[in-house]
Amino acid sequence: MPDIRIVTEVAGRICALPVEPGASVGGGDDIIFVEAMKMEIPVASPAAGTLKSLLVAIDDVVAEGQVVAILET
Repeated sequence: MPDIRIVTEVAGRICALPVEPGASVGGGDDIIFVEAMKMEIPVASPAAGTLKSLLVAIDDVVAEGQVVAILET
């Protein structure tokens, strides 16, 4: 099964991680929230699969286009 790299489309601070590694997710499910410009921007899973790993933690600062998680399909 191929791995999919999930990237954030905005720069900001990680404010929530509602899904833990090993959990099953559906396409479009929110797996990370990034606080940017006083808003919480969701980072959604692009496909259904299992969240293999999170590459960020709460309060980490991320850049636009940064890989934040790995999804196994």
